[in-house]
Parts: sequence; C-alpha cells; structure tokens
Amino acid sequence: MFSKSESKKLREDFWISFGKSYPTKWILYNTKIKDFSFKFYFDTSKAMVALDIESKDLEKRINLWEKVISLKSVLIADYLPEAHFEEYTFLENQTEISRIYVRLDQVSIHNKNTWQQTMIFMNEHMIKFEAFFNDFEAVFID
Repeated sequence: MFSKSESKKLREDFWISFGKSYPTKWILYNTKIKDFSFKFYFDTSKAMVALDIESKDLEKRINLWEKVISLKSVLIADYLPEAHFEEYTFLENQTEISRIYVRLDQVSIHNKNTWQQTMIFMNEHMIKFEAFFNDFEAVFID
C-alpha cells in the first residue's frame, strides 16, 4: 500500500517517463472538435487509450457517436480490432460520456515492472487511434 504522496509521486514519475520515452505531439484535445478528445488512462489495475465524446449537449454527443459508429467496421478492421464501444458510460464525477477504448489489464501505475509494457501499449494504440482520426477527420467536422 502506498501513501497518497507516494502514489502521486509514482504517477508523476510514470507520466514524465512516458513523455521522455515517447516525445510525441499527440492530438489529444486538439481535434478541433469541442468535447471530442483522445485520452491516456493508467491506474492500479489497467491502462486505457480512449476516444471520449463528452458533450453536455446530448444531441451533439449522439451526432458524434453516430458518426463514429458509422465507421465502426473500418475502425475494427483496419486500426483497432480490440476496440470497445460504450455509447453511455460514467466518469468518476458521474458525468455521462460516450467512449471508444482499448484496454490493457493486469498492469499498475504503482508497479514499475509494468510501466514499459504499458508505455508500449499506449504508444502503439494512440498511433492507431490518431491514424483513424486523421484518415476520417472530415466525417467528424461539419
């Protein structure tokens, strides 16, 4: 078990190490589409790379979700065959979002022995997510 400060330090060390190992300018929030962003997530049991649609405007969120779903077969066939699709999911703050993600289980931000595997996973999958977005960006921007 780690104290709050030890846990915070491990998280900071991981993200600094990841940034140094993969000094890439990721798209993340710079999609030019409000509330449509790519995210990295790593906790004590899993790592994820996700595309989150977080619009509070339900109609806008549904519209963006439908655009992603219209490309689901392409995303799975050509980019991320292990992608999961959640039209409705809740963040820790109880905000409802839509999310497409890939996940790596049995890794922990508290276990440095899993960091390398996690960094490789995150890098490889974000590259694929961004390639998909770059190839179909015109579909999402209207």
